Amino acid sequence: MKAANKGPRSAARSRQTPDQVSELTTNRLSVYLRCLNELEDNGVRTISSQALAEQFRLNAAQIRKDLAYFGEFGVRGVGYYVRNLRRHLRQILGLDRKLRVAIIGAGNLGLALADYPGFQQEGFDIVALFDNQRDKIGQQSRSGVPIYDVADLRKLTRREGIKIAVLAVPAPSSQRVVDLVVASGIKAVLNFSPGALQVPDDVKVKSVDLTVSLESLSFYLARGESAET
Repeated sequence: MKAANKGPRSAARSRQTPDQVSELTTNRLSVYLRCLNELEDNGVRTISSQALAEQFRLNAAQIRKDLAYFGEFGVRGVGYYVRNLRRHLRQILGLDRKLRVAIIGAGNLGLALADYPGFQQEGFDIVALFDNQRDKIGQQSRSGVPIYDVADLRKLTRREGIKIAVLAVPAPSSQRVVDLVVASGIKAVLNFSPGALQVPDDVKVKSVDLTVSLESLSFYLARGESAET
């Protein structure tokens, strides 16, 4: 484990740009943060990379390598201070500020996402739902998120300071909707619609295809069943 000779300033100077850090690395940082959240909730003050890996079935060498992109957080003979490392990871992931989010599509999935309390706990503020069905516009989700006309997306993006859009619309509408999102100035999109979307290079799209995940599980089950016969 590397000793922290320069403290938090070293970590700040070593911060990498998004283009220099792979998406797999940032995904693992999110996993580490959840582990640290659990440790802090349980009153753990310090932990080594090895103990962290063993407790949460991670890879100690990978933990050290990932963190080294951003500075030296370990203290020789002590390990990581859980609270400090958690704070640094939140800063690295941009979670030290509130991010305002809009959900496009006020169907069952969109409404469920709007009411999910975990987003708020992690610093994501769901400020609006958008739809094109007149009977939904002007209504609210169960937790009170207002539903607006998608035609007002550009205006409300500026007014509400929306930074992330979540797409929960049918596949045939997804490209047209993401074009509206891009035109509104939003640079980050979480897409729950199947299929690839075309966006400019300065817009980041992260897709979640639930069908692909279910098919992967189906493959796992099929392999297990064939092995038993």
